[in-house]
Amino acid sequence: MYKKILVINLMHIGDLLLVTPVLRTLRTNFPTAHIALLADKKLADLVQYNKNIDECLLIDKKGADDNIPNFVKFIKKIRAENFDLVINLHRNERASALAAFSGAKKIVGYSKPGFSFFFTKVLPNLKAVKHQVHSHFDVLTQAVGIEKIDDGGLEMWIDEKSKNNADEIFRKNFAADTKVVAFNIGASWLTKRWIDEYFAQCADNLIERGYGVAFMGGGMDKEIVTACIDKMEQKNSPLLKIFTGELTLAEVAGFLDNCVLMLTTDSGPMHIGVTRNIPIVTMFGASPVPGFYPYDAKDILIKTPVSCHPCGKHICPKEGAENLECMKKIPVEIVMKYVDELLETYGQPAEKIPRMYGKYQCRVIEL
Repeated sequence: MYKKILVINLMHIGDLLLVTPVLRTLRTNFPTAHIALLADKKLADLVQYNKNIDECLLIDKKGADDNIPNFVKFIKKIRAENFDLVINLHRNERASALAAFSGAKKIVGYSKPGFSFFFTKVLPNLKAVKHQVHSHFDVLTQAVGIEKIDDGGLEMWIDEKSKNNADEIFRKNFAADTKVVAFNIGASWLTKRWIDEYFAQCADNLIERGYGVAFMGGGMDKEIVTACIDKMEQKNSPLLKIFTGELTLAEVAGFLDNCVLMLTTDSGPMHIGVTRNIPIVTMFGASPVPGFYPYDAKDILIKTPVSCHPCGKHICPKEGAENLECMKKIPVEIVMKYVDELLETYGQPAEKIPRMYGKYQCRVIEL
């Protein structure tokens, strides 16, 4: 039915990976179609090797394409592709404009008011009440007419060079028999970050028991990682390694293949962890659990007990002892209880753990 399909998502790490089940479902339903994905250039590592697409179009939204003349040129580039179907899965002005002026015969998905006039069908993003993946599937079933959903979970393929680099980095830093837990303590919102002192206590606990601890994250996380490690008793242990800001996104994925567990905030790297099949323990504060829980049944999400959850705010408005109360009330002993449970249940590198098709509802611990 459709010969050329374009899927648009210009959001961040996690949001982009949450689109990958859509790509698989499109490929299953339209096996001969040319399927393209439009994403932010800086996130190319996440999707450029996806086996369910034929083409990855990249927009430099914070660089060369962040001006009106070049943005118009980019729209002309999209129009020249002559897509039959455009599916917009990013509800903001830029993505809505790209979809609206794409020239496609059929345009569906999320849209900002004004641009929606050019859409064939607009649907709401129901991420506050159902998982973002399932809201995306609503677009496919209600706007595209797809009946067969092929949900393979979150998927990410990486190139051989990045995989080899990641494996080598792991081997150089940890002995072959060391079980390593990856820590991701950063998040784009302050309200998504668990207390760094709590992370420090977890790291000390694991190192004292012989586990390796690898701090991950991007360059913007270096300061908070340093602050966290300063609070550790085992900060000089050879079992502690810091890779914050040192790895590409593809190398992070390859590195996680070698780890046995990921302890993380609600963040983009958490969703990379999901793609790698690594057991995850995560703590949720500001975000709605139904929309963004780690999309894998083996994972455990610990939910804050405070009444203002989920606030959806980037900075906590409370002051004094109540500031970040949502995170302060998730205790270390509870987190370690579930860390130990997953280590006992799985306890081997993520790449050796069998994947379970169709099992994506994580366990939610209500404190």
